[in-house]
Amino acid sequence: MADVARNAGVSVSTVSHVVNGTRPVSDVLRARVLEAIGESDYSPNTVARALATSDTHLIGIVMSALTNHLFVPVVAAIDRAGRRHGYSSVLADNRDRVDYETEAINMLLSRRVDGIVLAPAAGDREPVLDKLATEEVPTVLIDRFADGRFDQVGTENIEATASLVGHLAALGHTRIGFVSGMEGLSTTSERIAGYRLGLEQAGLCFQHDLIHSGRSAAAPAERAITFLLARRNPPTAIVSSNNYMTIGVLRALQRNGMRVPEDIAVVAYDDLDFGGVFQPRLTVMAQPVSEIASKAVSFLIGRITGKGKTRDPQRVQIPAIFIHRESCGCGLREA
Repeated sequence: MADVARNAGVSVSTVSHVVNGTRPVSDVLRARVLEAIGESDYSPNTVARALATSDTHLIGIVMSALTNHLFVPVVAAIDRAGRRHGYSSVLADNRDRVDYETEAINMLLSRRVDGIVLAPAAGDREPVLDKLATEEVPTVLIDRFADGRFDQVGTENIEATASLVGHLAALGHTRIGFVSGMEGLSTTSERIAGYRLGLEQAGLCFQHDLIHSGRSAAAPAERAITFLLARRNPPTAIVSSNNYMTIGVLRALQRNGMRVPEDIAVVAYDDLDFGGVFQPRLTVMAQPVSEIASKAVSFLIGRITGKGKTRDPQRVQIPAIFIHRESCGCGLREA
């Protein structure tokens, strides 16, 4: 900063005001400072600035973005929403493991992020959440509901999943298979509850042999479909409860020579990037990713700035969006 000030012919404090926006500076002086910055390749030290101002304008994002396809657009949406408020993002992947999550949280806190958006991993997450609560780190839980001490934002799962089941039942399916997600996640338990609710509303009995865990990943979902197809009376329709598992579901059906929807109907929770171009196109419940991210960031900024610091934690579930395509077999029924 001293070099920039000398080259611009201004004081160091003027350079600081231009860089940090702490006080108005005339257009002439600002132009001189910016020109000197460009010539010197000066880069502001954000850590040093944080020590001086008590903020970094950084949002930490902790979720399994490398293995969960849903979280890729979620991370991008959080980053876009944060930038609208003047915040940048730092991503730390927890690989859906609590031990990695602990490391990620500690790393982000060492970088003095102003707040954290967290999709909690399954397992004993209490130590992580206790640390965030005890240290009063502004935190919003996203997608997965885990602790009422924090603001939580996600998609409505129960009625949405029940609607998918009801849609298949209305087409005449009475044996509807369900590929469930990883145990220990609120999304998994809620979508299982929605599956059972959909059966009940359609007047169908819940059958244990028609539900199998895909553990929220493609390979286990392939094994789940193999298990379901091996039943004495296999399902005539499948509900996949997340997008990564849907890839495994489709692979397994193809490997077993099953045509969608001619031989078996498929619907899914979560849309896929290629869901609208896959043949047949997939009928899904899509999550409103941008709306979820925007609400989560809004809550977080409120906690960071103090505007929402005293209010009670909020739990918001945004309705999913039904996208009707061909994989459910409606076209065959009409024919």
